[in-house]
Amino acid sequence: MSTMQVGRPPGIGLGAVMVHALAKNWWILLLRGLAAIIFGVLAFAWPGMTLLTLITFYGAYSLVDGVLAIVAAITGGAPAPRWWLAVVGLLGIATGLIVFVMPGLTALVLLYFIAGWAIATGVFQIVGAIRLRKEIDDEWYLILGGAVSVLFGIGVMMAPGAGALALLWVIGAYAVVMGVILVALAFRLKKFAA
Repeated sequence: MSTMQVGRPPGIGLGAVMVHALAKNWWILLLRGLAAIIFGVLAFAWPGMTLLTLITFYGAYSLVDGVLAIVAAITGGAPAPRWWLAVVGLLGIATGLIVFVMPGLTALVLLYFIAGWAIATGVFQIVGAIRLRKEIDDEWYLILGGAVSVLFGIGVMMAPGAGALALLWVIGAYAVVMGVILVALAFRLKKFAA
């Protein structure tokens, strides 16, 4: 019985296949990072905005990020298996749609939903980084991004009563940091693209 795996050439490890898939679609990570940075900058630029406006901005960011994650999963721009990026994408799309369909949700419910999404995204990023650790240098960008996401989610869950302005600054800072990390990772992966 043959042990050859379907979908990759013999003698090429799973990590190499994952790096190739990420490098081939490095621009998707770049777009996700830029979307996060734009969202974060908008959050800082208008600190006096209402919570409803913040929720709308967050919903738009979550929706765009989710769609780009799904595109990466479908086009092969994600490490195999791609199911984890599809789950992150679906969670992002669900978050965005819920925000637009029910903007009157209480801040507390929305905070927990945002926190759960951030934690799930972070965990999946860390899992992806662990799979890549032997294939590329500086996989710590992805681990750092995942850790920032998990810490952000835990922080939001621990202090849900924070004011709207404080929440705005925390979410804005999180988005900018995550965006910068994703952009740095995208350019790092670009050099692997053939």
